[in-house]
Amino acid sequence: MQYAPSLESHVTSKDREILRSLAGRVREIAELPEQADRKRRLANHNALRPERPIILAYPEGAWVELLPDSAMQCKNQTLRGWEMELRKKIYWWDHLRDDNTIEPFFNIGWKIDKGNNGFEIAYEHGDNRGSYHWVAPIQDIEADFDRLKPATFAVDREKTLAGVALASDVFGDLLPPRIRGNYFWTSGLTWEAIKLIGLETLMLAPYDQPEGLHRLLAFLRDEHLRFLTWMESEKLLSDFDQDDCVGSGGVAYTDELSQPGRNPGDPVRLKDRWGFAESQETVGISPEMFNEFILPYQLPLLAQFGLTSYGCCEGLHDRIDSILKVPNLRRISVSPWCEQKIMAEKLGRNFVFSRKPNPTQICLTFNEAAIRNDLATTLSLAGKGSLEIIMKDTATIQNEPWRISRWIQIALEEVQKYADSK
Repeated sequence: MQYAPSLESHVTSKDREILRSLAGRVREIAELPEQADRKRRLANHNALRPERPIILAYPEGAWVELLPDSAMQCKNQTLRGWEMELRKKIYWWDHLRDDNTIEPFFNIGWKIDKGNNGFEIAYEHGDNRGSYHWVAPIQDIEADFDRLKPATFAVDREKTLAGVALASDVFGDLLPPRIRGNYFWTSGLTWEAIKLIGLETLMLAPYDQPEGLHRLLAFLRDEHLRFLTWMESEKLLSDFDQDDCVGSGGVAYTDELSQPGRNPGDPVRLKDRWGFAESQETVGISPEMFNEFILPYQLPLLAQFGLTSYGCCEGLHDRIDSILKVPNLRRISVSPWCEQKIMAEKLGRNFVFSRKPNPTQICLTFNEAAIRNDLATTLSLAGKGSLEIIMKDTATIQNEPWRISRWIQIALEEVQKYADSK
């Protein structure tokens, strides 16, 4: 079936000119010989054959300071979003240049509606990227449990394919569009529980509603597994082994997900992809409670995937022995609140040591001596294995764009200094 751009997606000659210019520049960058070296280095890193520590940086919340919406030139709202994605890639190459790569494609994800479990949760947001608030719809888990309903999943294939057709029409000869996306972030479950019952209730439930908490997490586990298998059966999964973001910041390059029994052109399966879970919100409960109430519900979900990552901003050092039981585990987050020495001893060279320095180093102050000392500490503890150092959660850079690029330069200098000392 052929899909033509809708009237609502009409492209003016000016918008077409803007997008074609940007797409052409992205394609030029993607085809530079240096990209092949970068991809090889990242694949070897993920395969635990590191060539050197990997440096990555994600502007995240600071993108609005680097590329504000006012800098976009397209008039059509959809095209402005595409323009932003193209400009981000160009900005990254021209100004940041960490160890990441650029592929010669333009990704468009399936338009998926995950539905809800019987509650439309209203969020009240503050100003200027601030905090938000909501009222948890479930106050007593056991009393309100029967109000939970199975979600209804849906995909708008026509609208998705119309987007692909539009991108093909505008710049497909320069930067081919492809359907490729990730339609959920974590299989951790605890954030989904908090949306329903609130953080305070989650923290107290192991004491005053233990059976209710088990029942809720079992329900959420089954719902997430149903969503995963629905995507697989509907052939909505795409490969996840290139410049895709893994877990809380890694890059997906690998040749280890080409599972036996899958031929070229066959639908992508869950076991052909990376999986990820975390439980940042439960850092305040004991390792014993984590083992009883949280991890058992995550393990069956993570077992669906070919390779897995675990952790984000939580300190994992006091629950790392349990985390090491995760199936197909390859990457483990070492947050600013982790004891790096303990993590280095536990992970050795058997896992990717995914270090996240404290983002306040560039979000608040910028002290080069302190930054170098922090990097040197990480390198001395974990530099012999597959170490990646990832600057992320950058909510602001104080409107000083040089901060992220300078951090990358410093980090690469410290990596070279570490290599020269060996």
